[in-house]
Amino acid sequence: MLTIISAITPNHAIGWRGQLLYHLSADLRRFKALTTGHTVVMGRKTFESLPKGALPNRRNIVLSRHSGAEAFPGAEAYASLQEALKTCLADEQVFVIGGESVYAEALPLADRLCLTHIQAIPDEADAYFPEYEAEEWCKVFEEAHEADERNAVPYTFVDYERIK
Repeated sequence: MLTIISAITPNHAIGWRGQLLYHLSADLRRFKALTTGHTVVMGRKTFESLPKGALPNRRNIVLSRHSGAEAFPGAEAYASLQEALKTCLADEQVFVIGGESVYAEALPLADRLCLTHIQAIPDEADAYFPEYEAEEWCKVFEEAHEADERNAVPYTFVDYERIK
C-alpha cells in the first residue's frame, strides 16, 4: 500500500526553505507512530532537512539522480519513484514523506492520504502539496484539535482512501 503523509495548510503550503511551516508536536508523534516499522520514501532535499539523518526503525529510501549510499547514510538511493517502488514487497507499507515533486509524482499511485490539515496560512511558503480531486477520495478518519501549548495552531488529522 502506498500512502502519502503530509501536513498542509488551506492553500496547500507544506514548507519554507526546506523546513516545515509549523511545529506541531502532535503531528510529529502521529508521523512517527504511522511510519515506524515501515518504508519511507523522500526526495533528496527532504532527507537533507532531517535533523539526525535517516529516520530510525524505518527503511529509508531517497530519490536522487545522484544515487549512492555514501550520499545518504542509513538510506537506499534510487533515481526514480518507479525504481524505488520496484524494490518494495507487495505487502510492504510505503509512506511518501516529501517533498513537493515526490508528492506530485506519487499522488496518482497512492492508495491512501494521511494528512494533517493545519488551520493557518503561513506568511511565506515555497513548497506546496499538489492539488487532488476530492471526489477520488473517501474520508475514513478525522480528528480535530485546538491549538495548545505544544501545538501553535489548530489542526485536523484526516485519512483518506482512494475510491476504486
